[in-house]
Amino acid sequence: MARVLIIDDDAAFCQLMAKIIRGCGHDATLAFTLEDGLRESFAGDYDAVFLDVGLPDGDGLEALPKIREMPDAPEVIIITGSGGPDGAEAALKNGAWDYLAKPVSKNNIILTLVRVLQYGQEKKVKPKALVLDRKGIVGDSALMRACLELLAQAAASDAPVLISGETGTGKELFAEAIHNNSRRAGNRFVVVDCAALPVTLAESILFGYEKGAFTSADKAHEGLVKQADGGTLFLDEVGELPLSVQKAFLRVIQVRRFYPLGSKKEVTSDFRLVAATNRTLQKMVQERQFREDLLFRLQALTIELPPLRLRIDDIKSLIIHYLDQLCAHYGMFLKGFTPEFLEAMQTYSWPGNVRELINTMERTLAAALDEPTLFPKH
Repeated sequence: MARVLIIDDDAAFCQLMAKIIRGCGHDATLAFTLEDGLRESFAGDYDAVFLDVGLPDGDGLEALPKIREMPDAPEVIIITGSGGPDGAEAALKNGAWDYLAKPVSKNNIILTLVRVLQYGQEKKVKPKALVLDRKGIVGDSALMRACLELLAQAAASDAPVLISGETGTGKELFAEAIHNNSRRAGNRFVVVDCAALPVTLAESILFGYEKGAFTSADKAHEGLVKQADGGTLFLDEVGELPLSVQKAFLRVIQVRRFYPLGSKKEVTSDFRLVAATNRTLQKMVQERQFREDLLFRLQALTIELPPLRLRIDDIKSLIIHYLDQLCAHYGMFLKGFTPEFLEAMQTYSWPGNVRELINTMERTLAAALDEPTLFPKH
């Protein structure tokens, strides 16, 4: 049984929250002022705190850091009277685990409670030394080691992850590695190519549809979101997701429920969300091309992959790895390379990153034919 503190001056709302929380088998304590709430949070051993922003004796957001600085601090869910992105941003920047906008449904309260308590339990468990399944991720430079540490953290959690980086840096490899090293590894890794989603078909592809939902729907179809149930949903190039779909998808992230097109029956899907982009989403938000509230939901954890031009120490390892792979694929004897060849590869800027390096290796092998060693001329 978990202990939950509710700090809100709305007595009716507090009683409703307490009833829902107790109905889930947990203990709920109420405080109607900020002063009483802070005193209770410091005195009691709470697992989670629901904290209202507008209290008669102070601002909950301003008090949030005090709670977060406590030893074994509980996770805090901010309650706001507005669902706008400004309130969400302020809450998350001040250290809130999540935020709820009034009016809030019973299901949303339960879903948030279950997730925050699960997150708290995961934090308390001493992490075991993780041997990562890197599968295609090559390199041990300082920059790559830092990224792999973040990958391990992401794999141990169930929080949404946003992977950013230039085209060709390996974002999908990292996304799949997060899945393969997580508790969801036995289930599906479903890729959504957001750049290839037609605006008119996006919702039917993501959420599915019933027979007869539109002219060519001669049978029901399960959408990609449902296919990811129990596994990981990977939104590749999420910056290309149409604005109309962003709004619909935001609700799915929040409640993990949706209606397939033409259906009156709500469908659930328990998926872990990983997204990737080669664009600056914050700039897109400023230009009104991307929803700020969706961005907040996506970036609970972030991994920024470095371009290859900053990973010179990894180029030799990459050459060896892809030489082995490509020679085996084309039935060639394994080839070596000269120091001059390596130097030429290390001094090039690689605007296309690892993807360009792989293509270059393929062309080089084709040019070398049966020669056993690769030279700069190739």
